[in-house]
Amino acid sequence: MNTETTMRAALVTRYGAPDVIRIAEVPRPEPKPGELLVRVRATTVSSGDSRIRSFTVPRGFGIPMLIALGFRGPRQPVLGLEVAGVVAAVGAGVARFRVGDAVIAYPGASLRGHAEYVTIREHGNVIAKPDHLDFEQAAALCFGGLTALHFLVTLARVKEGERVLILGASGAVGLAAVQIARHRGAVVTGVCSAANTELVRDAGAEHAIDYAAEDFTRNGRTYDVVMDCIGATSYAQCRRSLAPGGRLLRVVASLAGQIAAPLQGRLSGHRVFASVSAGNVEDMRTLAELSRTGAYRPVIDSRYPLERIAGAHARVDSRRKRGSVVVTVG
Repeated sequence: MNTETTMRAALVTRYGAPDVIRIAEVPRPEPKPGELLVRVRATTVSSGDSRIRSFTVPRGFGIPMLIALGFRGPRQPVLGLEVAGVVAAVGAGVARFRVGDAVIAYPGASLRGHAEYVTIREHGNVIAKPDHLDFEQAAALCFGGLTALHFLVTLARVKEGERVLILGASGAVGLAAVQIARHRGAVVTGVCSAANTELVRDAGAEHAIDYAAEDFTRNGRTYDVVMDCIGATSYAQCRRSLAPGGRLLRVVASLAGQIAAPLQGRLSGHRVFASVSAGNVEDMRTLAELSRTGAYRPVIDSRYPLERIAGAHARVDSRRKRGSVVVTVG
């Protein structure tokens, strides 16, 4: 095939274990009017990518997700929610970016990041890459950070002095949440494995709880915000751990949990939030600025070349990753 019109991409054409992934030559996209063509230098395999590939969805979402994603395999076979790279071409009318600009792009639900090239709208989720971040760090900026901003800032409005507990504090979302809550002046407690307590403290948590040794719902302490990044708790389980006016943030929740969230806790003066974070360009700019000041830094667990992306998926599936799993592309 003509390499000027094709590219390498990681394809997932059926649901299953990481070995369903194959690297193939596919047609290279061309930018339409108002679009950029980005030459991908680095991307990540996120927990979202892992869930799509394996079709691991919260209870109650099976049929809706089959309709949305595809019945036998992903309708969009190229996964990947976030990338960093260089603008290779621009469509008609593009004015904000030029060929050669280094950028961070967040395709999000449209995926397509696990490839050598991806297109994105000029006025979509794309920003200039800050000079202080290399491409691997830049690729890991958004997935965890955007989720943390959505729940902690947009929904919970965490304030200085509040006590915030983060469940799953050593993952990409959890480490971002620890740093962002700390930046807002909260007193942060992270729940993780014993092996990761030092990492979580280094990220800004004042306290770290080993989940195997201590059940935070039974230690007698209360928190203004409990953020569950991994689907490990429910309102019924942790309501006694919420202070008056406390908020439970459920990043991963069943369909029933999402439907019930607006009604739960009202009699006790609590609020429960369970929603999907789509991400937006203003929050991307916020993350870039926080990274510039040192308030937020993406944590990289491991790096894999595109040819070994199945190994990156396996690392995510292990549930032992610390931060983001990066895939280098170009």
